[in-house]
Amino acid sequence: MSVSPFRVKLLEEVQQIPESKVEELYDFVHHFRLGLESAQWQPPQILKFAGCWNEMPEEILTELLGEIFSRRQHAFGRRRSYATGAS
Repeated sequence: MSVSPFRVKLLEEVQQIPESKVEELYDFVHHFRLGLESAQWQPPQILKFAGCWNEMPEEILTELLGEIFSRRQHAFGRRRSYATGAS
């Protein structure tokens, strides 16, 4: 079994740590490893809405998209002129 180059580099770096700091380093590495083991991927809250428009009636979707476009133009339309220096 071959050892990855990063593992070799890591071990070389650990060898350079002063003995007085080894316990701190061990705690850090140990907790890091435990965190990796216990971490379970949780989808972000926003992903709960993924695909929610798939079964939306066409006329409601068109109205919604028009509303979104209109609100974005209203919110960001004036900002472009003074943010970019354009008149």
